[in-house]
Amino acid sequence: MAVAESTVFISEADQYVFGQGTHYDIYKKLGAHPCKKGGKKGTFFAVWAPHAQSVSVVGTFNDWDVTAAPMEKLGEGGIYAAFLPGVAEGELYKYYIITAKGDGIYKADPYANYAELRPGNASIVCDITKIKWSDETWLEKRAQSKPYQEPLAVYECHIGSWMKHPDGTEDGFYTYKEFADRLCEYLKELPYTHVELMGIAEHPFDGSWGYQVTGYYAPTSRYGEPEDFAYLVNKLHSIGVGVILDWVPAHFPRDAFGLADFDGESLYEHPDKRLGEHPDWGTKIFNYGKNEIRNFLIANALFWVREYHIDALRVDAVASMLYLDYGKEDGQWVANKYGGNENLEAIEFFKHLNSIFTKQNTGVMTIAEESTAWPKVTAPPEDCGLGFTFKWNMGWMHDFCDYMKLDPYFRKNNHNKMTFAMSYNCSEKYIMPLSHDEVVHLKCSMVNKMPGYAADKYANLRVGYAFMFGHSGKKLLFMGQEFGQEREWSEKRELDWYMLENELNKGMLTYVQELLKLYRSNRCLYEQDDSWDGFEWINAKDADRSTFSFIRKSIDGKNNLLFVLNMTPIERPDYYVGVPKKGKYKLKLSSDEARFAGLGHDLPKELKAQEMLCDNKPYAIKFDLPPYGAAVYSF
Repeated sequence: MAVAESTVFISEADQYVFGQGTHYDIYKKLGAHPCKKGGKKGTFFAVWAPHAQSVSVVGTFNDWDVTAAPMEKLGEGGIYAAFLPGVAEGELYKYYIITAKGDGIYKADPYANYAELRPGNASIVCDITKIKWSDETWLEKRAQSKPYQEPLAVYECHIGSWMKHPDGTEDGFYTYKEFADRLCEYLKELPYTHVELMGIAEHPFDGSWGYQVTGYYAPTSRYGEPEDFAYLVNKLHSIGVGVILDWVPAHFPRDAFGLADFDGESLYEHPDKRLGEHPDWGTKIFNYGKNEIRNFLIANALFWVREYHIDALRVDAVASMLYLDYGKEDGQWVANKYGGNENLEAIEFFKHLNSIFTKQNTGVMTIAEESTAWPKVTAPPEDCGLGFTFKWNMGWMHDFCDYMKLDPYFRKNNHNKMTFAMSYNCSEKYIMPLSHDEVVHLKCSMVNKMPGYAADKYANLRVGYAFMFGHSGKKLLFMGQEFGQEREWSEKRELDWYMLENELNKGMLTYVQELLKLYRSNRCLYEQDDSWDGFEWINAKDADRSTFSFIRKSIDGKNNLLFVLNMTPIERPDYYVGVPKKGKYKLKLSSDEARFAGLGHDLPKELKAQEMLCDNKPYAIKFDLPPYGAAVYSF
């Protein structure tokens, strides 16, 4: 077998370090591991259940007999272990736990690497050490990367609803391998830098989208086996695309087979319901003050990076962890020892997590979905920060969507919604997300948020995307937004690929392709994202005409880009834009081109700056700015 005998079994040192919360390889000890003992092949099982009277392993190998395979309690820390000869890969199993009250309960393995396809919920013996990789070049390049100075354009995906087999089956799921092959072919013309995958860790309910996890160490069996998931990551790396996983340390579901009341009492969750439950979500909250729970989560984060070569974790619902009163009414929460609503234990958890990532995985990122004004989310822990690499800019997202859905007549009174984000841009390292959350629950798809007739909606979205790609910050689009998906997203159906037969949708896809190429080929758009050195407003105050103009600047001052945006259906003939220097300004992109399904206004391919005071600049260029038009010039 791939796992040597000497590395599997649990020593007193393992138990001690786990009790201290710093055994970052604990997933190689707890769980089910095929191995040899005394020359016999079998599987070593280990589980942490400190409140249990006794634990046994039950499964297909012993006809689920609760008396057939009792486990030995190794020490005072509460770890139970057993080596079962003859148990091989593919066997289903659970732990049968006699609680302190004498009740018998069946639990799936918290450290299992594979699980039964829902509605089944047993764990499956699996040896992931056999997985073969061929992405050494990618990993070497990643180790030398500088995330802040490099492009980051993320394609957020849900495998089960990106595309489905037209075979009439209830699920129609692509396997990890099928999805990998189709997606990689698709991304050849869409130069995203990363794919973010929703719902990979095992979860029982499709409608949770993977945000209520029961198997933190197991890629979901919906799409295949662990080796198949590794194929997906390896394949994406082979075409130069990184992989981001959604990771959910904020809460877990109450399912009887899962982590809730694992050994008959609160173990993974806080025992005080005011600290251990989310009343709105109906889920349990991890007990971040317990060493073994922090160890479970931090080792899990490292597991995905080490064992599946994941390039980043996008940490879900960070705000719900930071605030003790998040989503709670008076009486439903308990203040910290200083009388505040900050979760001091969760804060220390994040600092610990991100410190370990920085030390052990150069080039790997953690990304916070944090929706409040919590300070220093991306500052290092030694500077009183949480230590995340990036933070989703939820404020920008809300302001952008609020502005873009307005009738153009009312946009002049909301002009500041589009300029406000730059006033705090330097406070964090931001990603600008238009994620799945913005296109569900009656919020409308991105294109149907836009006002006007169909052509107006698409023109609005094109100029909106130009604003997004020009603005400081890394980029994220949810699947379907690249071609103007008109229906809201549902996990039950595939994207409306048939829409690519329509001119407007084909044009939108071509346009996003060009935006991505523009973004990745111009250093000024990504190498100074968190500094005013990389961004300058030309005119941020033209509210009456609802136009915006700004410059993105490179470190060496070469190949800068000028963005000019018209957020109304009114053409602006002889539109003057102030520019900082004389010389030629070359057209890089116009959102109104016919190939994008625009009206086809011809913008000058090259403009020579005139010496005149305009927008407080010594020079100016002049052109006819199309309705709902975005023009990008290089200089």
